[in-house]
Amino acid sequence: MESYQKLLLANKAWAAEKLQLDPSYFTNLAADQKPEFLWIGCSDSRVPSDQVTGTQPGEIFVHRNVANLVIHTDMSMLSVLQYAVEVLKVKHILVVGHYQCGGVKASMTNNDYGLINNWLRNIKDVYAKYQDELQGIDDEKERFDRLVEVNVIEQVKNLAKTTIVQNAWNNGEYPMLHGWVLDLHTGHIKPIIEIDSKNDDALEDVYNFDFNKKKPKKVEEVRH
Repeated sequence: MESYQKLLLANKAWAAEKLQLDPSYFTNLAADQKPEFLWIGCSDSRVPSDQVTGTQPGEIFVHRNVANLVIHTDMSMLSVLQYAVEVLKVKHILVVGHYQCGGVKASMTNNDYGLINNWLRNIKDVYAKYQDELQGIDDEKERFDRLVEVNVIEQVKNLAKTTIVQNAWNNGEYPMLHGWVLDLHTGHIKPIIEIDSKNDDALEDVYNFDFNKKKPKKVEEVRH
């Protein structure tokens, strides 16, 4: 039997088990989704959002990419973010990294990895920002772990810089932004940073938008 066929068999077994426990399970599941959380995590197969948090289908809206990055030009991530914040009205956004992240490890080297170099550049920028602290850590594993942590910190700050999040804060208190790191050796999640509408001063002022102005400036005005 091919490996993919095992997945299909497991799916049938899972569906049958759910129906046995609750005959209306899939009727309720298909009706709507009202997740309280948006999870922005790493694509690593060892970090399944539902299993490490003990949540069920419908409870977490998920976006994953290499090294859990929040990049202001990433239309896929921004589309997920906008839908989660403006339509689903999530209360918490979780940026979840993990120790032993291959993307973070690769960014610490000078190796040429081809196309992904352009993606890893964003982590290299984080390394450059924290270079003094990181270079002061002699143990390579500890330096690696710390880069995983500060990468999460910077991605949470990148979330706070978006007009999507700031506009939501301007209209209410949510969402709260959380930066977590999963330890694969223990299965435990370590909270690293938290930002909400009450402590958005974690950002430099230049990143804060003024939503009190009625109309944005026209392109011609910006040029002059």
